Amino acid sequence: MSKRTQKPASPDKLKLLITVVNRVKSEYYADFLRHYGANMQLFVAAEGTAKTEMLDFLGLSDDRKSVIISVIRASRADATLKELQNKFDTVKNGKGIAFTVPMSSVIGVMAYRFLADQRDDGRLLK
Repeated sequence: MSKRTQKPASPDKLKLLITVVNRVKSEYYADFLRHYGANMQLFVAAEGTAKTEMLDFLGLSDDRKSVIISVIRASRADATLKELQNKFDTVKNGKGIAFTVPMSSVIGVMAYRFLADQRDDGRLLK
């Protein structure tokens, strides 16, 4: 097959990464996610739904949460989730949950490149 008839490599798919953590740890986790190519992050303030008595019983006095909505490449999703689980297990007061949702489309090459953490020449960062 000649170069003219070869199909260009398909771009890496993107996923939304939803991470829910204690509000005081949100900057810590945002910095952590940047290392995995999360260029765009949206923070949403949230509040836990457990009753005060239950929180006191479990030793969790703070029910203020942050929902961090990030965009990452699908190829990095599993490694990112695995490392997040490790952080949730080892960081003091760093408990949380995280999951991904596939994105079906992005309008615009420049928007895709930004969200996918790509340079103008097509090379992936990191």
